[in-house]
Amino acid sequence: MISRLPRQLRKLPRVFCPPPSSIRISGHRLFSSGTSTTPADAASSQPPPTAPKQTPPLRLIRDAADYHTANCINRNYPSLSANPARIVALHSELTALENSARSAREEKNAVLSSIKSYAQKHHAPPPADLHASAKHLKDHIATLTESESRLQAELRSLALALPNRTHAETPLGAEPRLLGYINEGLANTTDWAAKKSHTDIGAELGLLDFASASTVSGWGWYYLLDDLVLLEQALINYALTTARASGWRLVSPPSIVYSHIASAAGFRPRDANGEQQVYALETADGKIPHSLAGTAEIPLAGLGAGRVFEAAELPLKVVGAGRAYRAEAGARGVESKGLYRVHEFTKVELFAWAPADDAAVNDQGGNVVPAPDSAAERVFKEMLVFQKNLISSLGLYARVLEMPTQDLGASACRKIDIEVYMPSRLGKDPWGEVSSLSNCTDYQARRLDTRVKDSSGGRGFVWTLNGTAVAVPRMLIALLEYGYEEGVGVRVPEVLRPFMGGVDVIRRR
Repeated sequence: MISRLPRQLRKLPRVFCPPPSSIRISGHRLFSSGTSTTPADAASSQPPPTAPKQTPPLRLIRDAADYHTANCINRNYPSLSANPARIVALHSELTALENSARSAREEKNAVLSSIKSYAQKHHAPPPADLHASAKHLKDHIATLTESESRLQAELRSLALALPNRTHAETPLGAEPRLLGYINEGLANTTDWAAKKSHTDIGAELGLLDFASASTVSGWGWYYLLDDLVLLEQALINYALTTARASGWRLVSPPSIVYSHIASAAGFRPRDANGEQQVYALETADGKIPHSLAGTAEIPLAGLGAGRVFEAAELPLKVVGAGRAYRAEAGARGVESKGLYRVHEFTKVELFAWAPADDAAVNDQGGNVVPAPDSAAERVFKEMLVFQKNLISSLGLYARVLEMPTQDLGASACRKIDIEVYMPSRLGKDPWGEVSSLSNCTDYQARRLDTRVKDSSGGRGFVWTLNGTAVAVPRMLIALLEYGYEEGVGVRVPEVLRPFMGGVDVIRRR
């Protein structure tokens, strides 16, 4: 248990939170439902005045409009592909308006000067036409200013809707690139077809109860029983203990967040039908909307909202365990059976803030090419090593994938997934995702107003990185299916036994 936060986190601004009595769970999706989900869904909802200031990279978008148009298409956001051209056109309109307003102000000042000079020279009221001209110019300036504000708001909305730029290593299209395997020796030494499904194992040993959960909560919920509860806690404690030993600061984050914080973090997962997958909390009129966090990444990212770091404080690395809530309205096939696709689960998340990569350059296509020795790249590699070592220590056969543009979502510049070979999924695709790692560059920082002071006193945006340490249900699937022995039970991996109270084999109680 941590008695106090590190110095760099104690200075975070306080935010008003409505009393719990004003909140009711609605079960509805966070944003308007529809056939297509895009970052624009969140951008269209105006955040409250207390929300962090959002600063989209308008100049960078204008300067590389063609790139951002192609980037929207490559990342499966075709409905946003017209935004960059619209931003360029609106900027031209805004510049013309600003010039007109400047000229009108100069003309108004000249008229006011004439009125003053006339009064001083003639000791009499100036001609009525001068006052009429001044009033006309005042009204004209007000109209121009209103138009400027409208264009600025539209520009910001269009820009905030765009997905992040893409890393040069990211494959184009829908197919990931294989980076390697973990515990590859298991591939040819294991009789996968003889393995039982975790649902069958759970029923045989009395560890899982889906029927009761269906009665209480519906499809997609579950009861863990007896030693499977210990195994869940062992996974959480093992991940937290290992991360802390590697220099990650422990945080226990909230599971309820402001909806605008969830949106700013870029968390808008999509199912096969492109529908929103975030639970909202119904609030009283006039209150700030809340959502159930789909991952601890959201409150961890929000920990830096409105914060200005000192350069010496970065990189700052935290790890948190929290409950995650996903609507997950997908099909109920073999690939989502049992614990694989559920509405509520525990997830341990790694999160880091790093200095922006000043050495990052764009290649001819406009993609991000970070310097190999930058702080962000070092943290990214450290997180990947952590994930691979943890999965390796659990004795699981897995593959590491560089995810393609169509799987990046809105916030990630680069994403690496690790998938474990799961016997219960042999009927379709035996590989199941258990962890993900993302470099979000300044996408989240620009929307959460997270900055760092540079050597010249300026305040630039930081980069953020996040990665799964443990997504508990899917790890439980693998551990049950890998560890089960007929007539014995489920053997617990050696690294988890210290967290299991001496239990090395899970049996029926």
